[in-house]
Amino acid sequence: MPLDAGWRGLRRHQLLGLTAAGWDQALAQVGEGEARDCVQHWAAQALPLVVARQDPAEPRDRLRLGLPAPACWGRQRLRLQIALDQVLYVDDLPAVSDITPLLAPPLQAPWRALCDGLTHLGLQPRVFGSHGWQQLTGLVYLRPSSDLDLLLPVEGLPQADAAAAWLAGAAFAGPRLDGELVFADGSAVAWREWLDWRAQRCEQILVKRLAAVELAAGTGWLDRATGVGQAACTP
Repeated sequence: MPLDAGWRGLRRHQLLGLTAAGWDQALAQVGEGEARDCVQHWAAQALPLVVARQDPAEPRDRLRLGLPAPACWGRQRLRLQIALDQVLYVDDLPAVSDITPLLAPPLQAPWRALCDGLTHLGLQPRVFGSHGWQQLTGLVYLRPSSDLDLLLPVEGLPQADAAAAWLAGAAFAGPRLDGELVFADGSAVAWREWLDWRAQRCEQILVKRLAAVELAAGTGWLDRATGVGQAACTP
């Protein structure tokens, strides 16, 4: 994926791999102890970092990246800044099918049924959070209270409504289902909040973007997010 537009060509939750020089930059930003041990492991295993929220005031040739450390390194959330030209590759989060082995055997068939339903809606969901990172790294992230966080790219209002309704009605007795609907311009909202907003149980909704977070009222944000004027449909 070309990064000619700087970080503006990226999306939240995308995974980035670094060159050797990029890992040197990362190590220069952490001290001794658990944080350094964690970054050294990431560098040695060529594990990805994740695109974090960017600051529009910073140079376009620098990226803010995150490293959510596993349990063995204290579950720290490390924040790093790396030169854009030290990005080796851009990748996506694990697909929903990839994390099936992390679930208890009795939950695997219901999980596959839930995922099949999302696929039939035309979605290609991904998994972030503890389940996603445990699948990516083979390290321990999960605990009994861990949610199952889904990233659901949607093409417009009907697909967003259908995805949220399917998740809300899913017969899945496993981890609590959480996550975000992501629209064409990268604007993301929690699917549970989307249900409340569409049902007019709340007047505002939290919209997350690569370089901003907005508590939005009205439908203007949705018109921009879909790019096809669908916000004329009232919630």
